[in-house]
Amino acid sequence: MHDSSKTERQPTLLLIDDDLVSREVMATVLSMSGFTVQTAATGEAALELLSGGKYLPDAILMDAQMPGLSGAALIAALRAHTKARILAISASQPPQEILSAADGFLLKPLAAEGLRKALEEQRKQEAPTAAPAVASSLGPNEPVVNPETLAQLRQMMPETAVRQIFAAVVADLGRRMTALEAALAQGDEAEIRRIGHAIKGGCALAGAQQAARLGALIEIGALGKDSNQLDNSARFLRDLRAAALSLERMLEAEFPV
Repeated sequence: MHDSSKTERQPTLLLIDDDLVSREVMATVLSMSGFTVQTAATGEAALELLSGGKYLPDAILMDAQMPGLSGAALIAALRAHTKARILAISASQPPQEILSAADGFLLKPLAAEGLRKALEEQRKQEAPTAAPAVASSLGPNEPVVNPETLAQLRQMMPETAVRQIFAAVVADLGRRMTALEAALAQGDEAEIRRIGHAIKGGCALAGAQQAARLGALIEIGALGKDSNQLDNSARFLRDLRAAALSLERMLEAEFPV
């Protein structure tokens, strides 16, 4: 681990890169610029680091081309374990699927100032927008999981790995719903929006379509003060539970143990 302390707290970073030289050089440069950096040589090692829930980076920098678990599949797996911003890094333009899945992209060699700018721009993009007047419920014909995303995941990794991703999404949804209930009880609108953003991001990348849409509605303020909050809260919690149950049933049907 590379560490550097300053009076003002700088973001904590997880750097994932399979190339030893690139990894150590970038970690050193970022540490000297005030960031606290933890490194991982593979996507699998990064997930293991995050799985305990004790390491909570502010942002993740991941090389766009690595052996093993990588690319959009790695981003989806990371989303199930962390709320951190995920930035792809590469010496060349990565595929569009990675650009779409990540929160941003930075060219190598990596400059600390460029990273700070990217993180600041991402924070601005995540600023809450106006709330809609009415929240939507689950559509009767809305798929639980996007079939194209599921097919892509199956092409990129073994069935056991795909099952692990969806199991993590289901478990994360359970934790988010508990946190959402607490935030609703406290009237903490900022926390409610943050939870919605987390549900939207993780579920969308795994293709969990119903839950992702509900998360997006929560993020933009569907449970805000300008709507019937009590009725909407009950509806969203009910719909989220239904979406999570549907995901569990899909998991048992598609990936039997």
